[in-house]
Amino acid sequence: MTSAPGAPAGRTGATVGVVAPGAMGTALGRCLAAGGHRVLMTAAGRSAATARRLADAGIGDAGSVDAVVGAAAVVISVVPPATARAAADEIAASARRTGARPLLVEANAVAPATVAEVADTVGAAELDVVDAAISGPPPHPDAEHPTRIFLAGPRTAEIAGLDVPGVRWIALEGGLGAASAAKMCTASVRKGHQALLAHAVLTAEHHGVLDTVLADLRLDFPHDDVGHAAAAATKAWRFVDEMTEIAATQAGAGLTPDLFEALATVYRHLATSEWGARRPEDVPAGLTSAAGLHPRPDAP
Repeated sequence: MTSAPGAPAGRTGATVGVVAPGAMGTALGRCLAAGGHRVLMTAAGRSAATARRLADAGIGDAGSVDAVVGAAAVVISVVPPATARAAADEIAASARRTGARPLLVEANAVAPATVAEVADTVGAAELDVVDAAISGPPPHPDAEHPTRIFLAGPRTAEIAGLDVPGVRWIALEGGLGAASAAKMCTASVRKGHQALLAHAVLTAEHHGVLDTVLADLRLDFPHDDVGHAAAAATKAWRFVDEMTEIAATQAGAGLTPDLFEALATVYRHLATSEWGARRPEDVPAGLTSAAGLHPRPDAP
């Protein structure tokens, strides 16, 4: 059966909207469908590539955000960090237009303070929020290791009860912001490391010691290579804002924001490199040349 809007179903059979159909959102939609849920997404106002991504995932286009929000019991927001607030505005406005009251899952890589802002925004439209944070790659129903999604907030159990192959829900104690705080901490280590690796690779290449540096690093970090740094560069445009959200989270804990504001600059520069304009799947196995990692000379 399909649940009525505002009343999430049990383990299967919920109607779930996903905003928006990027790589992560579409992957999550595919897993939701595999769990027996009705999935609503739309490529309205987006690129032809986005429409193809939906089609390739076997997900129909609902036609508009109002069609997604108006019919869903649960709406998951999974957008780049810089657009999390705008997505919340759009979902709240749609809820007012349609009279729907879906449960919003705020699943973006943002600081706890941003989650609070989103909750205030959609709360004005009488929507409740579950704080969520995705830790790991885009999920796949058949993945050997499910993608972990932290959850926090008063209605966490309703989301943790949804059967979604390829996803492992991890319910946390604490209120809204706890899941995002966990994500900001884990991302600070993982993505901070990737930024450090990219700079080490470029500096080692400049001094003619790249092979030596990588061989030594692999003693402690077996996966460190040029390809790993190039893959990070392909996502640098999105990581810039994630670094600023991490900086804000650390500042909220009484720590200096300087470290991750600087790493935001590193990713801002990497985004101007040749790899910054490519996709992760474009990075060839065994990549050894660091040439495509160089930022544009006039990078801001």
